[in-house]
Amino acid sequence: MAEIPRLNGVIAALEAGQPAFAAFATPDVPTAVAFSTTTGYDGIVFEMEHNPWDSVVLRDCLQYMLNRGQIAKAGSIAPSVTPIVRVPPNGNETAQWQAKQALDLGVYGVVWPHISSVEEAYNAVASCRYPRLKDAPLYEPAGIRGDGPTSAVRYWGVTQQEYYQKADVWPLAPEGEILVILMIEDTAGIAALPDILKNVPGVGAVLIGEGDLSQELGYPRQYEHPVVLEAMAEIVNTCKENNVAVGHPHVSAGNVERILNEGYTFLMSAVVRSTPGLDKGLELAGRKSSADKPAGPAPSY
Repeated sequence: MAEIPRLNGVIAALEAGQPAFAAFATPDVPTAVAFSTTTGYDGIVFEMEHNPWDSVVLRDCLQYMLNRGQIAKAGSIAPSVTPIVRVPPNGNETAQWQAKQALDLGVYGVVWPHISSVEEAYNAVASCRYPRLKDAPLYEPAGIRGDGPTSAVRYWGVTQQEYYQKADVWPLAPEGEILVILMIEDTAGIAALPDILKNVPGVGAVLIGEGDLSQELGYPRQYEHPVVLEAMAEIVNTCKENNVAVGHPHVSAGNVERILNEGYTFLMSAVVRSTPGLDKGLELAGRKSSADKPAGPAPSY
């Protein structure tokens, strides 16, 4: 079987020891078309926790992100911007069917909101893995994903057997292309995080949900409040101790330097067409800014 190059751009950046840049995106076709051009982001996360869950809309978004011109020029089936999805269930609902549907459509990662225990984290990783025998390598967390990746095989541009080879969670499976991102959004999650990262292999990144966290702490959306920053710093330190990427969800040109200096390696914003935070972050990280990259075709609506 021929070797397949790395397909997940967020994983590629993290593997290279670079911060990865992503953005939350509304699940609609105009946004997907905008992201099909060269934006400079490594990935986008279609926000379907607070937006309605609609697998048909997600399917259309993924298809509209395909850009034949970019594929031809790059000579690679790797997407220019890696699509990921935030699923709606909170951790304690363990409703893995949305993740299964999203993965079957072809996303390269799943963001799991409100993870507050080892059991919830285990379920999140297991939901992104196929079952295997107990004596197989890398058995844990035991996979529970149902088998039906026909659309994903087409979207990734690989054969079915190549897909099975690559559709596992990174970094547990070094060649895996599925990124499991756990959101820590409350004090229970902060307390459980050391045990989660010690006992649940396959967590690719931790993303701080500072909105919900700040609500519980009594300072809603006061992201620069010392109490909120102290709680976030505890999450960052735990992730550093366990060599797991840690993400910040509200990056802008005004705070990106501080965020990089504090050790965040998965930086998210919510802007598509104007990217001052992204551009400054790429510059500070020693990476090309979106302005330095060749422009793709302008989106048409």
